[in-house]
Amino acid sequence: MTDYDPPRSREQRKQDAMDHLRQDEDAWVATASRDGLPTLVPLSFLWEDDLGTLLMCTRRTNPTAVNVTPAGPIRITLGPTRDVVLIEGDARILAESDLPTATRTAFGAKLGWNPRGPRWVFLRITPHTVRAWRESNEIAGRDLMLAGEWLT
Repeated sequence: MTDYDPPRSREQRKQDAMDHLRQDEDAWVATASRDGLPTLVPLSFLWEDDLGTLLMCTRRTNPTAVNVTPAGPIRITLGPTRDVVLIEGDARILAESDLPTATRTAFGAKLGWNPRGPRWVFLRITPHTVRAWRESNEIAGRDLMLAGEWLT
């Protein structure tokens, strides 16, 4: 039998999830084509605190971008399997010119990468559901956000 740490409170889980969003650089990103072919790729991201969104970048022709063009559902996971944050939401495709200079600068500063030119697009992800858990004893209280609203 495995002994687990006691389940975290919702407040602590939300704080831990926000730490992942603000500090992690990479996430697993899942989308599906119109005919249901799944795609799972790692992408780097910037958490936009002021908007409550994630910003990612990929080539315009990559399946992830194609699957959400011009907007579409997306699933993202952060953290290791024993401290997962699962985000479901909608992604919108943005051209580099659609982003404020401060956002492009923050993206480059965090990730050390400034994608330029028409072959690159940004994905702005608006979360609708956020769940976080570490072990089976946290499954019951894993919902942190539902229908785009943080739970209290």
